[in-house]
Amino acid sequence: MVTKNCPKVLFISHSYPPIMGGVESQNYNLAQGLARIADVKIIPNGKGKVWLPVFIPITFLRALFLMFRYDMCLVGNGVLAPVAAVLKFLHPRKKFFSVVHGLDITFIAKPGILPKIYKAVNIPSLKVLDRLFMVGNFTIEEAVKAGIPREECVFIPNGVSPESLRKPHAHEDISELFGADVSGKKVILRLARFVPHKGTSWFIENVMPKLSDDIVMIAAGHRVAKNTIGDPDNFLECERIIKEKGLESRVKLLPSLSQESVETLLNAADLVVSPNIHYPGSMEGFGINVIEASACGRVVIASNMEGLADAVKEGENGFLLEPENADAWVSAIGELLGKDEAYREDFGRKAAKFTEEYFSWDGISRRYLEAMERAS
Repeated sequence: MVTKNCPKVLFISHSYPPIMGGVESQNYNLAQGLARIADVKIIPNGKGKVWLPVFIPITFLRALFLMFRYDMCLVGNGVLAPVAAVLKFLHPRKKFFSVVHGLDITFIAKPGILPKIYKAVNIPSLKVLDRLFMVGNFTIEEAVKAGIPREECVFIPNGVSPESLRKPHAHEDISELFGADVSGKKVILRLARFVPHKGTSWFIENVMPKLSDDIVMIAAGHRVAKNTIGDPDNFLECERIIKEKGLESRVKLLPSLSQESVETLLNAADLVVSPNIHYPGSMEGFGINVIEASACGRVVIASNMEGLADAVKEGENGFLLEPENADAWVSAIGELLGKDEAYREDFGRKAAKFTEEYFSWDGISRRYLEAMERAS
């Protein structure tokens, strides 16, 4: 509950809805959670990365004056660290923080001039902030490798708002999205951007052909715009593999979905997978779609790597498998989907309860606020 004397927080996000993605979802839910317990002013960029050259200078000027009224500033990604660092120099008595997701650290390992500039500007900027909130333990290790002091890093996982995701959807609701009748079929869902390290193309090529014909897959998520800094789009690669493997009737790609459709899939799919793979300069900071799925009572299988290992607790809200081990994935999927529906429903209820207890945004937001208030 917000009171007259509660902390005043300026929250700046360069990735915010209606753009879809893990960072966007995390920033939105964190901002809303903080707004329930503090006096929060949100400056969001909901127009995507192409708007950043305009958003950043305008936001800096707004924040420069707003910080006379606010106690602390939290930026939602390391991309905005230079903005926070300069504001800290100009407002030395105020506190400045950044959420760090992973790619905002590992980007420095990519080839080209931009990663070199990022390393020279953003990493030193992160170092001068009061605290850095890492969404995963693997992110902390990557930050330390980049020269950021470990004592400045605080691990706080991403969260989920189960009540906003759970909807009474039936399995049949998927048929309309799939474009064909899937009654009598088992539906696997992959919810992620179409980029290499998410492993969607790997899964389609190496796992789907080995699964029985009554198992179908929906891969949903937004595409990456051309000439965008960061991971390349591989939607066309997924399309090529589907045709090459003759999977047109079993794999459906959905590159543009409403939030309502996403919720339909999260509540009606039989199994949700996060088959991430290793890809140079990329990483999974946490894997927010994993806990969103388990919050909706879905059975989840994820690669045992990077931030996914923080999101999935083996046997509690999902299962972890060796990355890029196709035989292990085929075996686990066959076993889980071969069990009766009652098993998956029982496990789903347990997973939802566990997720709500450990990853609710109310609790996560309070941890952020307490850590910011404690920072010296």
